[in-house]
Amino acid sequence: MGTVELAAVGKMIREGTEERWILKGIDAVIEKGELALVLGPSGSGKTSLLTIIAGFVQPSEGDVWIFGRRLSDLHDQDLQSIRACRVGFIFQNFLLIDCFSGWQNAQMSLRFAGFGRADARRRAKEIFADLGISALGPRKASVMSHGERQRVAVARALAASPELILADEPTGSLEREQGAKVIGTIHAYVKERGATAIVASHDGRLAALSDRTLELKDGHLFQGTGGRK
Repeated sequence: MGTVELAAVGKMIREGTEERWILKGIDAVIEKGELALVLGPSGSGKTSLLTIIAGFVQPSEGDVWIFGRRLSDLHDQDLQSIRACRVGFIFQNFLLIDCFSGWQNAQMSLRFAGFGRADARRRAKEIFADLGISALGPRKASVMSHGERQRVAVARALAASPELILADEPTGSLEREQGAKVIGTIHAYVKERGATAIVASHDGRLAALSDRTLELKDGHLFQGTGGRK
């Protein structure tokens, strides 16, 4: 069984009096040690797919398994524990707290994962050092550039050593070289730790940096032509 499995997953939304299926009959298995890139234009359902995998939103039909457990069988407390301790999130708009330093943003995530205050401080400094961004640790998020905020968001996501990384347009606001570095960091982490990453993006140039490419089109998920596999 893969880290993430999707079986006939569909999602319907209502727009006024009309109903629209944004995801239709999606089947996929994302394996341990794999970075899978989900490609699709804006509005294709990429974010909806990630939120369903994370258990934030329920599918209208079908089933999702994560770490061998079906999400519909889990209580809210179990889901919250899995998200805090085993899943790292990289959000499209960073979601950093502006008045916090880089270290403090990472520490908050670690505290949710059950780290004590001292251990959270130590681990935050450690992951910033590992990623070569120690200079960003004491700086307030409010004065960081887009690229700096994104690197801090990656550090925050990796700080608790998650088994699964869910990244929504992690390079959307970055230049090509900066974006390649972000994906390279995530890919290296996946290979070193035997973790899994699902990266949603509209940028087809990232295909060469992924292990496998999947494409969302008209609500359906297809095997892409890019990737290292």
